[in-house]
Amino acid sequence: MTDSQPTVPDPTYLHLLTAEMDARAAAAEPPESPFAGAPESATAKVRAAVDELAPQLLSLASDIYGYAELAFEEHRSAARIAEQVEAAGIEVERGAYGVETALCARFGPDTGRTIGICAEYDALPEIGHACGHNVIAATGVGAFLAIARAYGGRAEELPGQVVLLGTPAEEGHTGKEYMARAGAFDDLDAAIMLHPAGYDAADVLWIGRRVLDVTFTGVAAHASAQPFMGRNALDAASLLYQGIGLMRQQMPPIDRVHAAIPEGGDRASIITESTRVSLYVRSSHPETLMNLSERVENIARGAALMTGCGVEVSWDKHPPSMPVRANQALTGRWSIRQQERGRSPLPRGVVSDTLAASTDFGNVSYLVPGIHPMLAIAAPDVALHTRGFAQAAATEAAEKGVLDGAYGLAGVALDFLCDDALAAAVRQEFDDAGGVLRAAEMFG
Repeated sequence: MTDSQPTVPDPTYLHLLTAEMDARAAAAEPPESPFAGAPESATAKVRAAVDELAPQLLSLASDIYGYAELAFEEHRSAARIAEQVEAAGIEVERGAYGVETALCARFGPDTGRTIGICAEYDALPEIGHACGHNVIAATGVGAFLAIARAYGGRAEELPGQVVLLGTPAEEGHTGKEYMARAGAFDDLDAAIMLHPAGYDAADVLWIGRRVLDVTFTGVAAHASAQPFMGRNALDAASLLYQGIGLMRQQMPPIDRVHAAIPEGGDRASIITESTRVSLYVRSSHPETLMNLSERVENIARGAALMTGCGVEVSWDKHPPSMPVRANQALTGRWSIRQQERGRSPLPRGVVSDTLAASTDFGNVSYLVPGIHPMLAIAAPDVALHTRGFAQAAATEAAEKGVLDGAYGLAGVALDFLCDDALAAAVRQEFDDAGGVLRAAEMFG
């Protein structure tokens, strides 16, 4: 008789990793900024506006949490955001940039610099807002409305324009890339957003991701009477899976490949005629992501050759996600604005790169300068995409995060629009890092 339960993973490495991060965090200082940013008179008005908007923003976060709509199905969430912005007297474009649940709203003159604030609002299957996108939505909307309220009927006094972009379908998809291909970021000089987490961090590693589907076609035959008349597609899938496992020894430490075999045959008595393998391929740079993609595809084709099967390789049903290229000049301003709220954002290198995930904001960060900092709403040991984090996204800590995050994004936006020296440094850093790189041109 066998035990029906799996063994419990040993948490020793995770505990050691956490201890190392705790030690680094205790010794770390929040990033600083050499730039003056926006005048205190402007940010004071934004602080007051966030306080005034607090009931609306917390209600918005709560409602979106309850809707828990999946990618490209966020109709109630998008409508709720649009109604709240329209109630402030600001026009909202619904179904923006060819995406039915995307939004766009603008405030301020179009004669100066323009900065975009992204708001996500899709959830995960079964476990709802286990990535805290209800908090992301409320902070983005809150920052936009706080600036609009601070300047009241004097929009022309704002030295530039703030754009709210409702960006659906981040979970397992790349909604921002669809919007980008329709021009959503073409007129922006920078773009910002945040992500809730178990810690405050001004910058962490976000790695790029591609999705590969491999279909092997064999020849069915009786597995006992005439196996020699078959070509086994399950063997090909197995060889692909094993080949990836063997390749891991020669992969850069931060690279990731994970796979599932959603279609692996029906009956043990029949040589399997068709299988499908679904893979995620991730890396920390666009160039290394391309290289890893080629290696994985070669393994798939080799598995087909070894088994005599046909193979079809299909990349990126949805566009790939690029790594995030964080702009450190903007990161410093985020840190300053969060310190004003009593938070101490960690610099890059404190949170282990081992914990890296992916986001479609990476695609944006290669089009315009951008930041994607982390905002603590949970305990450090509560991981994203878990039921524990879904619970954290509806707590008092999350509500505090909504208000702190809204002020932080609004403050960074004003800093960028008001401070010419900061804006010049932001652009120079972006250009020095390679400038614009479009996912569609690199990966097809």
